[in-house]
Amino acid sequence: MSFTDALKKSVIEGFTAGDLTTTKIVVALGLAALVGLYIFFIYRLTTKSNFYSRSFNKSLAILPVITTVILLAMSSNIVISLGMVGALSIVRFRNAVKDTMDLTFLFWSISAGIVIGAGLYELAVVASLAISLFMAVLDIIPAFKAPCLLVISAENSNVETDIIKVLKSHTKKVSLRSRNITLTGMELIFELQVKDYSALSDEISQITGIISTSVLSHNGELRI
Repeated sequence: MSFTDALKKSVIEGFTAGDLTTTKIVVALGLAALVGLYIFFIYRLTTKSNFYSRSFNKSLAILPVITTVILLAMSSNIVISLGMVGALSIVRFRNAVKDTMDLTFLFWSISAGIVIGAGLYELAVVASLAISLFMAVLDIIPAFKAPCLLVISAENSNVETDIIKVLKSHTKKVSLRSRNITLTGMELIFELQVKDYSALSDEISQITGIISTSVLSHNGELRI
């Protein structure tokens, strides 16, 4: 027997259906379902999205089971594995991910299914617990308070100096984001961060020529 024949025989014997027993299938799928349920509850507890999608969360729970089935089939037969590679390579998912954490949970679900399908049961359980613990630690870390936008409408541009003087008396860092001057007046947008926005708005409103003041807050990310 030549080296090529021996190599072909070893590869074919490595992909035999005899290694895939009923016990292995039940254990793998059962563990994948439990990990999927664990991911389901973790996502439900940690999601910060205003529009919680139960269907998306259910897909997170099902993905480990589906991925485990694919891995078990690929590891049992070389023909199926080659067919799976060809079939999965042409699949395209066009659903937009609304939150970056949703992408993290998707990758977690798929990775759990791959690990369980490979037979590394302890790694799947320990990794899932470690990931959820790490997420809890990140949630405990306090986030920086994002600055607010102060929108001021005035009758003319002569009051801009007085406005900036009042702003600097409340905070050292003031950024002018927009200045819009029209025939009927002027609109200024400042980005700043102060403790008491009510007192600031009241003081600016007392300036002669001010039409209105508005404070806009957001929950975006703040780069330091």
